[in-house]
Amino acid sequence: MSGHRIYATCFASVYPLYVAKAERKGRTKAEVDQIILWLTGFSPEGFEAQLAEKTDFQTFFAQAPALNPARNQIKGLVCGVRVEEVAEPLMREIRYLDKLIDELAKGKAMDKILRD
Repeated sequence: MSGHRIYATCFASVYPLYVAKAERKGRTKAEVDQIILWLTGFSPEGFEAQLAEKTDFQTFFAQAPALNPARNQIKGLVCGVRVEEVAEPLMREIRYLDKLIDELAKGKAMDKILRD
């Protein structure tokens, strides 16, 4: 999928895929939500509003109240690309989220995922 198409993709349409990936590996929707809130600074209510409004990825990240400064500690490969080397800012934010969900699905402890 090209970057421009994913930017226009409704976040709410991808969110269930994140949850399903986590649940297939014995993790929970609550953990997925915790990761998203940690990364973006949304309150639970603000996050639910984003889902209800069916915002695209670009709007979702643009309206994030406080992107977590610890997100630059997220390193590694997603789809064969090192997340820390993604030049385009929005795509890097999307890849950070992808990487965190991957870590969750691989059984990593939440305190390690959230870089606490």
